[in-house]
Amino acid sequence: MENRVALVTGGTGGIGTAVCIELASQGFKVVAGCRDLEKGRVWQSALAQQGVECELVQLDVADYESCFHAYISAEEVHGPVQVLVNAAGITRDKVMKKMTPDLWQQVIDTNLTGTYNLCRIAATCMTEKGYGRIINISSVNGRKGQFGQVNYAASKAGIHGITMSLAQELARKGVTVNTLSPGYVMTEMVAKVPEEVLESIKQQIPVGRLGTPEEMAHAVAFLADRRSGFITGSDLSANGGMHMY
Repeated sequence: MENRVALVTGGTGGIGTAVCIELASQGFKVVAGCRDLEKGRVWQSALAQQGVECELVQLDVADYESCFHAYISAEEVHGPVQVLVNAAGITRDKVMKKMTPDLWQQVIDTNLTGTYNLCRIAATCMTEKGYGRIINISSVNGRKGQFGQVNYAASKAGIHGITMSLAQELARKGVTVNTLSPGYVMTEMVAKVPEEVLESIKQQIPVGRLGTPEEMAHAVAFLADRRSGFITGSDLSANGGMHMY
């Protein structure tokens, strides 16, 4: 039986966890990238109690050398990475006049440069083997913008720019590159938003509710499937109709 390996950055986060569980259920050997290995082991143990086996690799997505070491280590231990999911991301929300250069740079370094770092490594490794699936997690706010999120929206818009350009470079080499752009999803981060704000957000979503991490994971699994080989350079919007274009 073919050993299929998937590397998920931000794998211990809300959407990342659901992605890891979904891919594991489909037979992938899943390696979750995390910055804090101690917290990662607690997460790993919790999944194991649910009957889900996931491996861990420590990495800082904003640091290229850390990404390179983690990616190569994952391949050496588990085999060639066939699926890369770039799910690591942070927010540092402020209106522009209060957004310090540091708040700008933190988000760009993690969300945008982090995606570049892993994509660059995967592009080399996957094309050498003639097969791969890269799925980059963006956001509805990368398409429509959002008050107080200049840094986040810029980073997420840039992620799809990476996707479209890299997809053209790798299209004839057996590697697809696609973006998933979630809308508002009920993760731990979103759960911290005041209830009245969440209700206001729901009113803007035609389906009348927030998305679930499991729905996002299903979309990732679709793009990661071998049968999705004719889809590349695309942005799959999963936002409940909040933004249509």
